[in-house]
Amino acid sequence: MSVLMQFAMFPTDKGASASPYVSRVIAMIRKSGLPYQLSAMGTIIETDTLEEAQSVVAKAYALLQEDCSRVYCTVSFDIRDGASGRMQQKIASIEGKIGPVHH
Repeated sequence: MSVLMQFAMFPTDKGASASPYVSRVIAMIRKSGLPYQLSAMGTIIETDTLEEAQSVVAKAYALLQEDCSRVYCTVSFDIRDGASGRMQQKIASIEGKIGPVHH
Protein backbone atom coordinates (compact mmCIF):
# COMPACT_ATOMS: atom_id res chain seq x y z
CA MET A 1 0.00 0.00 0.00
CA SER A 2 1.10 3.53 -0.68
CA VAL A 3 -0.35 6.50 1.15
CA LEU A 4 0.38 9.95 -0.21
CA MET A 5 -0.61 12.62 2.28
CA GLN A 6 -0.51 16.32 1.67
CA PHE A 7 -0.90 18.44 4.75
CA ALA A 8 -0.33 21.88 6.11
CA MET A 9 -0.26 22.70 9.81
CA PHE A 10 0.55 26.00 11.44
CA PRO A 11 -0.46 28.14 14.43
CA THR A 12 -2.91 30.97 13.91
CA ASP A 13 -2.03 32.77 17.12
CA LYS A 14 1.65 33.61 16.49
CA GLY A 15 1.60 36.49 14.02
CA ALA A 16 2.24 36.77 10.32
CA SER A 17 5.18 34.35 10.00
CA ALA A 18 4.60 30.70 10.81
CA SER A 19 8.00 29.51 9.56
CA PRO A 20 9.56 28.95 13.01
CA TYR A 21 6.69 26.59 13.84
CA VAL A 22 6.46 24.88 10.45
CA SER A 23 10.23 24.28 10.68
CA ARG A 24 9.65 22.13 13.77
CA VAL A 25 7.24 19.95 11.84
CA ILE A 26 9.54 19.61 8.83
CA ALA A 27 12.49 18.71 11.09
CA MET A 28 10.39 15.93 12.65
CA ILE A 29 9.44 14.60 9.20
CA ARG A 30 13.06 14.75 8.04
CA LYS A 31 14.20 12.80 11.12
CA SER A 32 11.51 10.16 10.46
CA GLY A 33 13.21 9.15 7.21
CA LEU A 34 9.93 9.25 5.29
CA PRO A 35 10.08 10.59 1.75
CA TYR A 36 8.66 14.10 1.67
CA GLN A 37 8.36 17.11 -0.57
CA LEU A 38 8.03 20.60 0.89
CA SER A 39 6.10 23.25 -1.01
CA ALA A 40 5.05 26.81 -0.31
CA MET A 41 1.55 25.64 0.60
CA GLY A 42 2.14 22.35 2.40
CA THR A 43 4.11 19.14 2.58
CA ILE A 44 3.61 15.80 0.85
CA ILE A 45 4.79 12.59 2.50
CA GLU A 46 4.55 8.96 1.45
CA THR A 47 3.97 6.15 3.94
CA ASP A 48 3.12 2.45 3.74
CA THR A 49 -0.05 2.72 5.85
CA LEU A 50 -2.79 5.19 6.65
CA GLU A 51 -1.99 4.81 10.35
CA GLU A 52 1.61 5.86 9.77
CA ALA A 53 0.47 8.97 7.88
CA GLN A 54 -2.02 9.86 10.61
CA SER A 55 0.74 9.41 13.18
CA VAL A 56 2.79 12.09 11.42
CA VAL A 57 -0.13 14.51 11.77
CA ALA A 58 -0.50 13.66 15.47
CA LYS A 59 3.23 14.16 16.09
CA ALA A 60 3.17 17.47 14.22
CA TYR A 61 0.29 18.68 16.36
CA ALA A 62 2.07 17.59 19.54
CA LEU A 63 5.07 19.73 18.54
CA LEU A 64 2.91 22.82 18.08
CA GLN A 65 0.59 22.19 21.00
CA GLU A 66 3.49 22.88 23.39
CA ASP A 67 3.23 26.65 22.89
CA CYS A 68 0.44 27.33 20.40
CA SER A 69 -3.12 27.72 21.58
CA ARG A 70 -4.70 27.57 18.11
CA VAL A 71 -3.53 25.38 15.23
CA TYR A 72 -4.91 25.12 11.68
CA CYS A 73 -4.50 21.94 9.66
CA THR A 74 -5.56 20.64 6.26
CA VAL A 75 -5.00 17.03 5.18
CA SER A 76 -5.68 15.10 2.00
CA PHE A 77 -4.86 11.46 1.20
CA ASP A 78 -4.31 9.38 -1.94
CA ILE A 79 -4.34 5.73 -0.86
CA ARG A 80 -3.46 3.00 -3.33
CA ASP A 81 -2.83 -0.72 -3.03
CA GLY A 82 0.41 -2.11 -4.32
CA ALA A 83 2.46 0.75 -5.72
CA SER A 84 5.15 2.63 -3.83
CA GLY A 85 7.42 5.52 -4.74
CA ARG A 86 4.41 7.31 -6.21
CA MET A 87 5.42 10.78 -5.09
CA GLN A 88 8.11 10.90 -7.79
CA GLN A 89 6.34 8.60 -10.26
CA LYS A 90 3.27 10.83 -10.51
CA ILE A 91 5.41 13.85 -11.39
CA ALA A 92 7.50 11.84 -13.87
CA SER A 93 4.33 10.59 -15.56
CA ILE A 94 3.05 14.11 -16.20
CA GLU A 95 6.45 15.43 -17.26
CA GLY A 96 6.76 12.49 -19.64
CA LYS A 97 3.60 13.67 -21.36
CA ILE A 98 4.31 17.41 -21.44
CA GLY A 99 8.07 17.71 -20.87
CA PRO A 100 9.89 19.04 -17.78
CA VAL A 101 9.37 22.55 -16.50
CA HIS A 102 12.09 25.02 -17.45
CA HIS A 103 12.51 27.95 -15.07
